[in-house]
Amino acid sequence: MAQPAHSRPSALRRFLDGQSSAGLVLMAAAALALVVANSPLAPAYVATLSAYVGPLSVGHWINDGLMAVFFLLVGLEIKREALDGQLSTWSRRALPGFAALGGMVMPALIFLAFNRSAPAAGGWAIPAATDIAFALGVLSLLGSRVPASLRVFLAALAIIDDLGAVVIIALFYTAQISLPDLAGAAAVVAALVAMNRLGVRRLAPYLLLGLLLWLLVLRSGVHATLAGVILAFTIPLATSPGRPDDTSSPLHRLEHALHLPVGFLVVPIFGLANAGVPFLGLPAEAFAAPVTLGVGLGLLVGKLAGVLGASLLAIRLGLADFPAYAGRLQLAGTALLCGIGFTMSLFITLLAFPADPLLQTEAKIGILGGSLVAGLLGYLVLRVAPQDWPGTPSR
Repeated sequence: MAQPAHSRPSALRRFLDGQSSAGLVLMAAAALALVVANSPLAPAYVATLSAYVGPLSVGHWINDGLMAVFFLLVGLEIKREALDGQLSTWSRRALPGFAALGGMVMPALIFLAFNRSAPAAGGWAIPAATDIAFALGVLSLLGSRVPASLRVFLAALAIIDDLGAVVIIALFYTAQISLPDLAGAAAVVAALVAMNRLGVRRLAPYLLLGLLLWLLVLRSGVHATLAGVILAFTIPLATSPGRPDDTSSPLHRLEHALHLPVGFLVVPIFGLANAGVPFLGLPAEAFAAPVTLGVGLGLLVGKLAGVLGASLLAIRLGLADFPAYAGRLQLAGTALLCGIGFTMSLFITLLAFPADPLLQTEAKIGILGGSLVAGLLGYLVLRVAPQDWPGTPSR
């Protein structure tokens, strides 16, 4: 049966192909980082990331500066989808919402089952994230074998997952607070909201105030990348009050401008800077340490159990609909792909263990191992799954 044509596909569907390609580039960047970190170039790799450019090291410019642009794009996507996209109504957000909740809770519980005491317990949120670029990159390799409804479901789930990660970072991974800088940041946010209310539709004023907001948030002790999300929520989606959504709006224009540089430059650079785990010389126990197992099994088992279990429960209770033209095995394969937690998981690792290189390394091993196995299994399940949907005979 042919899938019905949609007269007005959502913006989320339109950027899926670009996200898939970006995922493949990110895979290459992660592989390159691993090769370099375990080669004679390793000292130069570490020295480059540790070198200071102005007040921050290269690594900090990447993780606090470039990643603020990534979070800006995440915020724009969350706002657009919540107001005029796949998350704009209860029926659209129900299934990915329940799936995202289950996919955050179960991995965290599995991690804590292995790591109940500090400081390791502080990494509970590491396996709770899904990497949309990586996951869609794997889906792109399957072509038409995966129905569009599952691609949209996965992207919407990852966006809700990103929102959850943003909240987690704000609540649980914030250092000591500088009240004067935080007050200054609040004043800048008030100015941004006022510009939105007054109908300012030029992007330049928002971006200039956004730079000031980033600096104040960086100095305040709250992680600087959250400035990107806050800025995104203040940028207008409409060109005028009478036109609630227009492709020429400031939000659409900025989102369109950021997709390529974020997907093909910012995120790969982040992966190149943070995926370089030096395996040579590591003690053997690092590969079976509680943090390694908690992260790896959290991504592999926790995501599968949480996403699939929450989805089937919500469908069974009548709270959500099954994705169109998809079968249960395909939903299970998609849940496995949610165990690819690369970008956000690495980011939370840096926040959870800022002063413990060994715990960072163990978490990265778990991220790489869990994501790799989850991605391979998800691909294989989707590859062999019958192109079916609920209510039709199995083939």
